[in-house]
Amino acid sequence: MGARILAVVALLALLLGSGPARAEDPGAKALRGLAAIGTGVLEVPGNMVLESDIRGPGVGIPLGFVKGLAMIVVRELVGVYELVSAPFPAPAGYRPIIRPEYPWDYFDPTERARLVRRGGELGR
Repeated sequence: MGARILAVVALLALLLGSGPARAEDPGAKALRGLAAIGTGVLEVPGNMVLESDIRGPGVGIPLGFVKGLAMIVVRELVGVYELVSAPFPAPAGYRPIIRPEYPWDYFDPTERARLVRRGGELGR
């Protein structure tokens, strides 16, 4: 049952998307928070792919694995924060706290190219 709920939340988040104009929307924040809580484990393979693109597979796979394990904690905590704070008004210019916005964006070639250009750094 829980897996079905997470799948529905992830599907809704994909369908609704949340570009910069929607980042302040309470519904988008809540969905992003639920998606982060339910799919944080995607940080491991996502970081392995990203670090391999940046540094090559010899360094990228082990580094991405370790980085991904640490990012699971970050993604889950940010997800809880976004879910809890969703009903409250966001400040002007609010954007998602971490990049990529959703953990499955590591596998989107366009988003991954942006992250590679930035050296994989998180934030805004």
